[in-house]
Amino acid sequence: MKIRLGIVGPDDSVQRILEVAGESEELILVPFPYRRTEETETIIRNNRHRVDQWFFSGQAPYHFALSKGLVKEHEASYPPLYGSSLLGTLLEILFQEGHHIRNVSLDTIQQAEIENIRSAYAMDPLTFHLYSYTGYQPAEDIIRFHRELYEQGTIDVAITCIREVYHHLQEVGIPCYRVVPSQLSIRFVLQFLKVRGQSSWYRKSQLAILGIEVLPVENTTDQQDPYQQKRQELELNHVLLDYAQRVKGSYIRIGDGLYFIYTTRGELELHLHDQSYATFIHDIYTRSRLNVRLGIGYGLSALDAEQNVRLALQYARRQQSAMVVIVNEDKEVQHYDPAGQQEVMAYQQRQWGKEWEERFKEANISPATVAKIESLARHYRTHVITAQELSRWLHSTERNARRLLTEMERLGLAKVTGEEQPGQRGRPRKVYELKF
Repeated sequence: MKIRLGIVGPDDSVQRILEVAGESEELILVPFPYRRTEETETIIRNNRHRVDQWFFSGQAPYHFALSKGLVKEHEASYPPLYGSSLLGTLLEILFQEGHHIRNVSLDTIQQAEIENIRSAYAMDPLTFHLYSYTGYQPAEDIIRFHRELYEQGTIDVAITCIREVYHHLQEVGIPCYRVVPSQLSIRFVLQFLKVRGQSSWYRKSQLAILGIEVLPVENTTDQQDPYQQKRQELELNHVLLDYAQRVKGSYIRIGDGLYFIYTTRGELELHLHDQSYATFIHDIYTRSRLNVRLGIGYGLSALDAEQNVRLALQYARRQQSAMVVIVNEDKEVQHYDPAGQQEVMAYQQRQWGKEWEERFKEANISPATVAKIESLARHYRTHVITAQELSRWLHSTERNARRLLTEMERLGLAKVTGEEQPGQRGRPRKVYELKF
């Protein structure tokens, strides 16, 4: 499996990256040279299907693509400009211009990097006029910065990290030098993108199981009509079969209103970019008049994925309305509200260790419930709680919340710190501190 890297930047920078990369048995390098940074948008839109990761020649094209929403951070990178790159350029200036250079303008590189160089080398006679920035800046703004300083007589020479700026300043007669990434920096990013690309491929090839469970029908008339039930099941079968075809999956009926679609994580996530959970659930209801809940399980094996999808459905059953729950290979649990497609809650089942596992066996509370309470406490940014508040968090009765807090107190996961009076009447409520 070879990872395809799209190399984006000025032609000389792209060529330099290709030369440093050399021949590789694990990478396919696809060059995309441009004249102006803004051409990055067209390049990515027309070629995103051809590459796995994007290698940008520098900060400008990377942050331009990021700001336009053309790529995400996990899809791209660029070689940072370390002090060694700047030192090489300063040495070139020394040979070309002589020792009389005292004032230089410099763009892109941060103040902290300059201070690191100053602390390591005797550069006190040299004064830097910086145009430091994060993200993307138009070349015109950077050109204006250097040009104004030179015309004012403030600087002797300009140093830039942008080829377009470099060529323009040279054309108007301003002595200008360019900083380029070191070979070490380029090799580091090549290795980084290779590993990340491989990781992405492995992730996409993980087994995914989509579990669809029919909610109980509230209409008693429909329940008494077996023919209507069969018609609804047939319509549901058509919807699920169509969906299985779209995600290149295998669809089976487990029984008792439960269906599984086996596919890969890559196919499922690709399709969910185009069709939300809400759209899928609405499509099922529109065609079959059946409400469903969804559980998604990811795993490195069929057994892992099936265990996780069943666990996801267990969590989903605790909700009164339709809910989407995802459990991944690390047992991380994500709850989604299909109505708004937003993530409601995410948490991970804690690894408690053998001692705690033995204690939970004798307890009337599960590790998963404790993990959920811990996640909710972090979500609401509080570790002080009453049974009434916990009941609202869990959408359960206050009696059940009191039972859970009492059990957590017995396990040492909660501690009574006081009481509060709800009003003029009634018993005081215990106030607990969660000991996570």
